[in-house]
Amino acid sequence: MDLFRIAGISLNVADVGRAMSFYAALGFTATGAGVMDFGGTQLELTAATGAPYPEPRVANDPWFQHFAIAVADIESAASAVLAAGATPISRAGPQLLPPNTGSVTAYKFRDPDGHPLELSLIPGSAWLRDAAPGAAFLGVDHTAIAVADLAASQAWYEARGFREIGQSRNTGPEQDRLDGLDGVVVDIVALAPPGPGPHLELLCYRRPPTAPPQRIADGDIAATRMLVTGSGSAIDLDGHRIVSADPPRPDQGAMASAI
Repeated sequence: MDLFRIAGISLNVADVGRAMSFYAALGFTATGAGVMDFGGTQLELTAATGAPYPEPRVANDPWFQHFAIAVADIESAASAVLAAGATPISRAGPQLLPPNTGSVTAYKFRDPDGHPLELSLIPGSAWLRDAAPGAAFLGVDHTAIAVADLAASQAWYEARGFREIGQSRNTGPEQDRLDGLDGVVVDIVALAPPGPGPHLELLCYRRPPTAPPQRIADGDIAATRMLVTGSGSAIDLDGHRIVSADPPRPDQGAMASAI
């Protein structure tokens, strides 16, 4: 069994071909029907059988989950995603966040189905050190999920092998513009799985208040799934789906119910 790691993200989409064209513009390469790859991180695109992404769409929805793509030139990357059909979440373009957050420049947007994504320019990162000349999109840095109880969610993931690698409280006009909201106060904890690859960020919005939770069915477009290797499948405390990316073994019956 592989060392437990985040292998990728699985999205429900209205039109698989359209989604593959969109994500190709963000640096992903098709490896099969509805399957793409970027530097070893998989993107699985499945035809939705349920409801479209809920309206209204805001950055502190309880079902919010994005994944962030590291970039070398965020202005050109933001222009490219908009040209490919993205809808902005952030106001006034990419935002340089304060030093207490790592001085990251970030930009949030939605794909044609409403899935949220982020571009991240991370100073001093291996992404920039190892970037190929002229590259704009570099790879998937992390996935981030909205949580209602930060301590409880952190404990849940740490009990399953994650470890804290950073935390911050983000607030101020830059965060407001990034999230397309007003008066934002969001606590963020970054967690790394035991294996290499993308990490996980927990987003707990203190302000503004979040919408009431609603049931997201498996076939709905908002039913994003985090793909993991070396582990089974689970649903976390906030309803986010975690799905095993390992091929089934001949002696394996039902998937494990928890990672």
